[in-house]
Amino acid sequence: MTDQLRHVTRALLSVSDKSGLLEFARALALHGIELVSTGGTARAIAEAGLKVKDVSDLTGFPEMMDGRVKTLHPKVHGGLLAIRGKADHASAMKSHGIAQIDLLVVNLYPFEATVDRGGDFEECIENIDIGGPAMIRGAAKNHNDVAVVVDAADYQAVLDELKANQGATTLHLRRRLAAKAYARTAAYDAAISNWFANELNTEAPDFRAFGGRLIQALRYGENPHQKAAFYLLPERRPGVSTQRQLQGKELSYNNINDTDAAFECVAEFDPKRTAACVIVKHANPCGVAEGSDLLDAYRKALACDSTSAFGGIVALNRTLDAGAARAITEIFTEVIIAPDATQEAIAIVSAKKNLRLLLTGGLPDPRAMGLTAKTVAGGLLVQSRDNAVVDDMVLKVATKRAPTEAEMRDLMFAFRVAKHVKSNTIVYAKDLATVGIGAGQMSRVDSARIAARKAEDAARELKLVQPLTKGSVVASDAFFPFADGMLACIEAGATAVIQPGGSVRDNEVIEAADAHGIAMVLTGVRHFRH
Repeated sequence: MTDQLRHVTRALLSVSDKSGLLEFARALALHGIELVSTGGTARAIAEAGLKVKDVSDLTGFPEMMDGRVKTLHPKVHGGLLAIRGKADHASAMKSHGIAQIDLLVVNLYPFEATVDRGGDFEECIENIDIGGPAMIRGAAKNHNDVAVVVDAADYQAVLDELKANQGATTLHLRRRLAAKAYARTAAYDAAISNWFANELNTEAPDFRAFGGRLIQALRYGENPHQKAAFYLLPERRPGVSTQRQLQGKELSYNNINDTDAAFECVAEFDPKRTAACVIVKHANPCGVAEGSDLLDAYRKALACDSTSAFGGIVALNRTLDAGAARAITEIFTEVIIAPDATQEAIAIVSAKKNLRLLLTGGLPDPRAMGLTAKTVAGGLLVQSRDNAVVDDMVLKVATKRAPTEAEMRDLMFAFRVAKHVKSNTIVYAKDLATVGIGAGQMSRVDSARIAARKAEDAARELKLVQPLTKGSVVASDAFFPFADGMLACIEAGATAVIQPGGSVRDNEVIEAADAHGIAMVLTGVRHFRH
């Protein structure tokens, strides 16, 4: 590729976001570039004392139909699409009075922002840009001759080239800008199509696209030999994608993944009702607890598996305070994420320079609708978010013995946590704290036994006579296909069980529970998580 220089004689500017516009327009004018613009952009440039031609003067047609028709004209698209070195294109331009446009600057109507702030259907429709994407795609196609800018962040790069090349741009820059332009219109159309699908309750549209804006180019992915980047989707969900990082090293791919898992889990606990803490390691909770305050919740969560908590992620559902901050910083922690933090807590965390402190301003709604997606070979699996919440479920006592009030409280707690543990999942809980977690095993029996063994390890570390699974309750993310998984839980000391039910052997499992005097509650809702 040779860097073919193209001088910029005329620029068309039409932007909804006018950040940096006037400074950019002034710099273009200093290079002797004629400025052409539309509507509010033209007014802003003129009011700044710069000479600007309205696009209607270029086309000979007035802006009409509430601004829907202003740039959809041959004199605009001809100026963008004409191949400069082609004789018949040059002849057509001359015959029809079409002036070349060498630089296009467009950012699109704020459709995503309109949806985000709750605009009604008609307002969202009016914020779908038509002329903008058409011009962008035309200019990008003709990038051999035309530079197209869709992001104010690229203004300076254009100005630097104009200065370095006496008012010309290089092919290298034009190609880079063209690639970005197509990505922008693709993300824009994806946002519109997904909004339409949601408005029409279309669960499986014939075509599905997702698009986002780069948040961070990551050093690597899950492993150092993998490339990775982090993108922001149109859905504004409080969490790791919207957080404000106060301090600490740059987040890694695994940090982001684990932090998201922790924060989504802690959001299950209403901060108006209780203080809650979730500690995550390798995308699985290793300790979860409710407490009288965050310090109490953190200590209870840590006691579940302090070994795994080393180098983990801590998520809180309330404002981080000094007491919790001191306790969390006593061991090596990768990330703390919370809705907010006191100045005293921020000062305490600042002593750990590599510890990331992320503040989100709020919690994600566990009941909110939304989509999740994952790739498979040659395909994309899309589903609605698991927004089932145990408080909303109809719980059915299946055994002769009903759970006590304390057991029911712990059963609901355990089922909240089980929703966020990789399947197959077994979660033991006691006094609103996890006391053993078994995650991601091929056999539910193995999950039960691993969780019990982890509880035994914790008991030894805490110098307890017996593990806290004695007298605990247990949650399973899916039904017990046989009684053996539940019997392993009973052997560990569980006195009550919560599970979805639905197995052809439910009666066998219930009979086994009755035989051991165990209370069992069925939710009717499964929480597989892979």
